[in-house]
Amino acid sequence: MPTDTDSTAVAPEATASIQINAQYIKDLSFENPRAPMSLQDQSQPSIDVNVDVKAARVADKSYEVALAITANANSDSGQVFILELTYAGVFTLTGIPEANISGMLLVECPRLLFPFARAIVADATRDGGYPPLMIQPVDFARLFVESQNQNATDGEA
Repeated sequence: MPTDTDSTAVAPEATASIQINAQYIKDLSFENPRAPMSLQDQSQPSIDVNVDVKAARVADKSYEVALAITANANSDSGQVFILELTYAGVFTLTGIPEANISGMLLVECPRLLFPFARAIVADATRDGGYPPLMIQPVDFARLFVESQNQNATDGEA
């Protein structure tokens, strides 16, 4: 039978946490090179979306994580639009083992930033005269594993 002295609580200093100190648009560009002609094009454009994550230490336990999103839309008539967004955040990681920090920075932090970046992309394309581009959710854990596997393969070559 448990007593008051039995405790499964973890000491506060041993608890892992991610604190978001700031988040911001670091760079945003929307180009509409063929406007107004591209706005009259009735064909469905093909849209190529790329997502990249970078992380850099800014202080002892603080890191800037930048989510870079590019979207290129093309139709039979040519370039429709080009969108480039770098949305970043400064995160403080505490109580996380050194071996797990890269996973936190490249999986959990971008997962927290993504909904905000997605909304900015949707607003920018809508404000550019097109239907909002709603980027599908990104599996950052899968991308991280693929990157780790690629780095391991490159190291063997």
